[in-house]
Amino acid sequence: MSEATLTVGSTLPENVKFGWIPPTPENEDIKACGIPITYNASKEWANKKVVIFSLPGAFTPTCSASHLPGYIAKLPALREKGVDVVATIAYNDPFVMSAWGKANGIHNEDILFLSDSDLSFSKLFGWTAGERTGRYALIIDNGKIVYAEIEPGREVTVSGADAVLSKLHIYVMVWVWTKIDIVYELREGKENISFCVFQISWKFTKWKIM
Repeated sequence: MSEATLTVGSTLPENVKFGWIPPTPENEDIKACGIPITYNASKEWANKKVVIFSLPGAFTPTCSASHLPGYIAKLPALREKGVDVVATIAYNDPFVMSAWGKANGIHNEDILFLSDSDLSFSKLFGWTAGERTGRYALIIDNGKIVYAEIEPGREVTVSGADAVLSKLHIYVMVWVWTKIDIVYELREGKENISFCVFQISWKFTKWKIM
């Protein structure tokens, strides 16, 4: 592993980029080759809630049998938790990542299959496995890293869909009634006549509902 520069609480740097082949009707067939482009994650993920799960390699046993299928199965639950973008990354080139997505029935942008072929993103966390990307998961909320865990072993645990779901929460912003002051006053010139003035205080706060 390389030395980490990012961790929970860090802000996603500018110019984080990946290789990507956007899914289109023309390249829907697994044997069709799309044209790779540069995906500017810093720009695309601004003001969004993003889940990233990284893998050592496309078409490898654990990644294909467990890690990716877990996220495919939990896509509806992730959306219910307010996730805007789900992306998987590996060291493979964009052509392999695109083919792997299609081989697993993803022909749209439900999950982005991104290439970290130079390991530049994974090295920000120090989470590489030799010349491959490590197996880890991240939650980025409005540009801030709020969850980051790498697998301690070969099994899928802290980087799996269930682990990530348990760390996702939905918040709503509400006005909260915090205080009422009741003030009794005597009107000038009118004995034994009083009235009360209600002074109500409110504040805008964030509540977790899920």
